[in-house]
Amino acid sequence: MICFDKVGKSFRKSRVLDGVSLTLNRGERVALVGSNGAGKTTLIRCLLGEYTHDGSVSVAGLSPRRDRAAVLRHIGFVPQIPPPLKMPVSELLGFSATVSGSKTADMVAVITALGLDYSAIKGLPFVKLSGGMKQKVLIGVALGRPTDILIMDEPAANLDPDARACFFGLLAERAKQNVMLITSHRLDEVAGLVNRVIEMDMGKVVLDDRLPEVAAMTDRLECRVQMRRFDDAFARALAGWGFVDDGAGWHGQVGGPDRLRFLCMMSRYAGILSDFTMSDGGKGGVNV
Repeated sequence: MICFDKVGKSFRKSRVLDGVSLTLNRGERVALVGSNGAGKTTLIRCLLGEYTHDGSVSVAGLSPRRDRAAVLRHIGFVPQIPPPLKMPVSELLGFSATVSGSKTADMVAVITALGLDYSAIKGLPFVKLSGGMKQKVLIGVALGRPTDILIMDEPAANLDPDARACFFGLLAERAKQNVMLITSHRLDEVAGLVNRVIEMDMGKVVLDDRLPEVAAMTDRLECRVQMRRFDDAFARALAGWGFVDDGAGWHGQVGGPDRLRFLCMMSRYAGILSDFTMSDGGKGGVNV
């Protein structure tokens, strides 16, 4: 579906991409990881047709530079930094639906599923929304249209736990027919979402590996946590994940793709844990 062949890019005397060759196929959910300056964003911009470059990039046999309008119809894009658009949300959705040949109602359905009251925000300037609201609107624009490729830069960073679970479910519906490219600075943030990891460093691919499907994107893992002693910071962290204190301990659910992210949070408080269980409810999947 996507092919990078010896792609190179320089800015002045700095070599940002150095002979990158990759092939991405339908059904692959790819984490593109690496530190700042590794070349991730530049590679994405070459894919979107924004930069000239050495080598070649093709999307379904088309050139992102020469056939940009046709290529962009294949792509849904969720940027990490929302654009500073002053147009009302309804106008943004209407414009996006027109250029992509889709329906505004489908975008609104995704936004609503993510827990946002569209009727309350449709007349507001996009730039005035909170970070989480902007993220939900952009996800609605990207997922509320037919696409073959989803490109997402830290896509769930501003989402609450319920919205993240809904988001993972929406991605699961597209898992087989789409290519998903998810960029992140940290693998633990996206490991549960992906089945392939590509790491870049200094403009080169230094790791390209497939991952086993440990937990499905739609799994909801049951967790119980008990503390040796009460810690206010830990309690706030658990509450942020939607956990509830029932007197005998804290309990709640974690989405399968969030498993590693949650465990990383838990590791910071390992010294005050007296008991911790994570179970998939007997499905034969994840147990801790």
